[in-house]
Amino acid sequence: MIPRERIIAALKHKEPDRIPVDIGGTESSGIMAVTYNRLKKHLGISGRTQVFDMMQMITKVEPTVLEIVGADVIPLLIEPKQWKPWVLSDGSEVEIPAKINLRKLDNGDIEQISENGTVICRCPKDGLYFDPVFHPLEKSITLEDIDAAKPYFQSTDWPGYLDEDFEDLRAKAQKLYTETDYAIVGNLYVHLFAAAQSLRGFEDFMMDLVANKPFAHYILEKQVEAYLPRIDKYIEAVGPYVQIIQVNDDLGAQNAPQLSPQLYREMIKPYHKTLWQNIKQKSKKALLLHSCGSIYDLIPDLIEIGIDALNPVQVSAAKMDTKKLKKEFGKDITFWGGGCDTQNVLPYGSPDDVKEEVRRRVNDLAPGGGFVFCQVHNIQADVPVENIRAMYEELGTLGHNTKL
Repeated sequence: MIPRERIIAALKHKEPDRIPVDIGGTESSGIMAVTYNRLKKHLGISGRTQVFDMMQMITKVEPTVLEIVGADVIPLLIEPKQWKPWVLSDGSEVEIPAKINLRKLDNGDIEQISENGTVICRCPKDGLYFDPVFHPLEKSITLEDIDAAKPYFQSTDWPGYLDEDFEDLRAKAQKLYTETDYAIVGNLYVHLFAAAQSLRGFEDFMMDLVANKPFAHYILEKQVEAYLPRIDKYIEAVGPYVQIIQVNDDLGAQNAPQLSPQLYREMIKPYHKTLWQNIKQKSKKALLLHSCGSIYDLIPDLIEIGIDALNPVQVSAAKMDTKKLKKEFGKDITFWGGGCDTQNVLPYGSPDDVKEEVRRRVNDLAPGGGFVFCQVHNIQADVPVENIRAMYEELGTLGHNTKL
């Protein structure tokens, strides 16, 4: 099988010739730039490290690394047209989008500034992530206030410093399709619940869902309205070339969903259904949902409204035992992740601990197909290179073709 066929088999719940693998196919199955630079040094690889996701500091994974790992997936990302040099907290060098406006303060914090001078995000001195500090609907009181925020709805998941347009995406997708045999993941994102939390402020929107439901509904309606034309243009541009489209919305916390299933079904699910079924009907592609945390109680709803694959399968969260998930949902959804716990084992375990974890998760999730191996979420900055190597070495003993 070529990689593209391997992923399609997994999505159809057929057992491929070997375990399919993703590293960097999405912005939630990749690796932080600090760790990626260490890995490249370990492997003797030179070349530019490009950070496309400034919030999480996630890098593009280069073809050489994809080949070494034995990856089957490549992302179609919304990227900048030009890059500029930058230095990470550990002193290593990367490139970041040329149009992003960063300002270093006297105390060492770094701020991201919008075109009108608003501080959008902030990274503390020696920090690893940019945290949002601006919520444009934070002081909104009326529905007219929400209407006035239309530009913020339109820029959600497509910030101005990522300045590729649909024609750029079309050309890039066609090139990936014709010149590689990887399965191509269209990273469309279209957060909804998480977008509302960001626009309104996490605490305020969570209260709106219970205490001011008409207000919450209106925010969600406006975000859907902003996304639908984008979805149409995106599918027209890249639909012929991608094999799967990724959507995002973090619904889980460590011990339970962020919302009760009843509140999710009342307030969020109808909008998810509108968005996701619109994508599926127009593209005829499988949908990969990224949703962190304990979402066991919501998986039947996600399957019902069109999700085909689930990432990151956060095995350390409540009710997310891989054996139980496979038994109950393995015929209906592909598990795209869960291959190694990144909360405890990958950063803090020994290489032998990592190998034992990989064996356990693969034995739970791989039989019968419906499984794409990747670690749970992105490989974080505190993960030793030796543990990354151990993870893929163990895959090799399980029949995976890795060159590490």
